[in-house]
Amino acid sequence: MPATPKPMRIVLFSSAYAPAVGGVEELTRRLAEQLLAGGDEVEVWTNRHPTSLPTRETIDGVRVRRFALPLPRMAPASLARFPASSARALWRLREAAAEFRPDVLHVQCFSANGVYAVALAEIVRIPLVVTLQGETFMDDYDIFDRSRVLPAALRIGMRRAAAVTACSRFVLDDAEQRFGLSRGKGQVVANGVDVVRDEPPVRLELPFETFVLGLGRAVDKKGFDLLLHAFRRVADDHPHIGLLIGGDGTARGALAQLAGDLGLADRVALPGTLSRAQVAWTMANATVFVLPSRVEPFGIVVLEALRAGRPVVVSSRGGAPEIVRHEREGLVADPFDTGALAAAMGRLLVDEGLGRRLSAAAVERVRDFSWDGIAARYRQIYCDAKQGRGQ
Repeated sequence: MPATPKPMRIVLFSSAYAPAVGGVEELTRRLAEQLLAGGDEVEVWTNRHPTSLPTRETIDGVRVRRFALPLPRMAPASLARFPASSARALWRLREAAAEFRPDVLHVQCFSANGVYAVALAEIVRIPLVVTLQGETFMDDYDIFDRSRVLPAALRIGMRRAAAVTACSRFVLDDAEQRFGLSRGKGQVVANGVDVVRDEPPVRLELPFETFVLGLGRAVDKKGFDLLLHAFRRVADDHPHIGLLIGGDGTARGALAQLAGDLGLADRVALPGTLSRAQVAWTMANATVFVLPSRVEPFGIVVLEALRAGRPVVVSSRGGAPEIVRHEREGLVADPFDTGALAAAMGRLLVDEGLGRRLSAAAVERVRDFSWDGIAARYRQIYCDAKQGRGQ
């Protein structure tokens, strides 16, 4: 019989965590749960934002520590305060490391957490694993283009890390081309999804019965304005179909205005943030799911659509085509070509046989992205890092 793996102490140092909601938060939560279930000791460390959150608590069985992680700004007062504030932050991180004694420090989504993790790993000699989730190009404020600290720290961190992973080959290519990751050092470890969802759905009241679905933050990079223009092209041929765009963000008001300008005010619903149970219902009842992102590092929401057996159209710009292969599990279209995006939607709206074939393949495909398999990949990376076999 194979030897039982020796338990490890693992810090998942995430850029954000509950009560915040998002892809990185979900990935960190599920990874922590899988590792804990396997017998490892796990703590999640993260930025204390907002500052009203407690410095330590346990959330759904996962121990969480939050730290003030200041970064310098160009304002003179900020620069003057930074040496003392950063020293305090590092001191508290060193205290936490002395108490928990981690075997590995795993950065999920490189931000201020990554800057301090790189310094801490060097000071206390903890093996460092860096995972990129598209933060270098998906940040709403393009922070990696404006900051001097983050790109420099990322380059240092990737050079010193025992292992570097990314959620897609697209993200890994960006790290190699723009931030100096040595070719061949990084590896792709995809994000995951529960293969079987047992959460009971809760119906979302809508002004239409059948609908095309888009889900995500209502921000420019998610491309929902492109989806609106594409939907305008198919709306007249399918007068019974509505468009549901679930999610909140800075562009939500502009999207509502655009829907009105396109004559779609009665055909488009923008309900804002949906609960998990409402997401489950919309996925189960959508006629077609569309990911129209201008750029998308991966797309956990795509996995949720595949799991639900929805016919899907995904953006060709980014990592989603690594999940959905064109004409196999769904259709791939360039969202900037709204005619092509509309044509892909139109095919799935009229060709039920195509939709059934793609959906059947999608349900099988999603098994490749189970959380237990992904956690096993990460755990092997941790073992290699601890034993000095990392790159």
